[in-house]
Amino acid sequence: MKKTAKYLLIVTISWMAISCGSHNQTNKAPVVSTKPTVGDSGRVIKFPPDSVTLSYFKTAPVTREDLNAELTAPGMVAATVVFSKENSDQNLVLFDNPELTANYTAMLQHIINIRQKGNIVQQRKAIVAQKQIELDRFKDLAAHGAGTGKDVSDAKTDLISAETDMAIAQTELSNERTSIIEHLSRLKLAGFDPQELIHPPLNKTWVICEMPDNQVTKVKKNGACKIQFTSYPGEIFNGTIEDIGGVIDNVTRMVKLRIGIKDTGNKLKAGMFASVKFGVNEGNSLSIPKSALVTVQGGNYVFTQAADRSFHRQEVLPGPEVGGRIIIYRGLNEGDMVVTDGAMQLKGISFGY
Repeated sequence: MKKTAKYLLIVTISWMAISCGSHNQTNKAPVVSTKPTVGDSGRVIKFPPDSVTLSYFKTAPVTREDLNAELTAPGMVAATVVFSKENSDQNLVLFDNPELTANYTAMLQHIINIRQKGNIVQQRKAIVAQKQIELDRFKDLAAHGAGTGKDVSDAKTDLISAETDMAIAQTELSNERTSIIEHLSRLKLAGFDPQELIHPPLNKTWVICEMPDNQVTKVKKNGACKIQFTSYPGEIFNGTIEDIGGVIDNVTRMVKLRIGIKDTGNKLKAGMFASVKFGVNEGNSLSIPKSALVTVQGGNYVFTQAADRSFHRQEVLPGPEVGGRIIIYRGLNEGDMVVTDGAMQLKGISFGY
């Protein structure tokens, strides 16, 4: 009897243990994954509903507004104009480049030669006209028996000689005009206006700066700019954009700008380095915070957030940075919500880094 009771007690305890274990397994909460799912080759990242990670990401809207920027370009004083004691009628232009000085001097000499040879051509034309009149007169006299054939022949010889002298003078004038083209072109390529260099205004200073060709359309001729020189760090000089170069450097893709400054204090010297600032209006443009843009292998991307807890990778065409914001030319619409905090983490998930 005692053995039977002991057996029943053991069976009862075993059944209760099994029942409790089974009950605990039935009521155990399922494990919820907090990992996001990635689809469409990394273009879509979706988080589960209860993911704590979602609170980490912050977004900001894509806005459209007028943006004013300040472009900065390096520059250098390329030439200054000073008074000439030797020739008060011709101010001196001091270049930072000896080759430009040589081209400038050659240009002035060719201008003098062209003027002189032009006068000679006019004189030769007058002589030819006079010899033609004499030939016509001798022909008329000969026709009426008052002149001889020799007089007509001599008059023809004189006319031919005068025409030959005129042709030589015209050729020399043409050669001078051809020769000056090389020097004019070199001065133009360096950013100068050769015509203004002929009679340069006193105390004039020219700063030449270079700007990328994709930025040069944002500045205008006769526009104002601010220049600061390393030699005068605490002083700002006002300048005017006198010309925008017509040639783009094939290697650097830069365009030369000529800035004119009135330096009445004669502070500026050829060769001084400068920093030129241009105020430009980017117009009514779409823009995003700088932190929203990520770059991968030359491509530019942002991540937009959708209502279903998903983030979408968008390729964009960015423009310049203006006040901590990046102008967007293509890829987004006004009102899109772009990720600003956590964009780098989404980049890693999207591209598998």
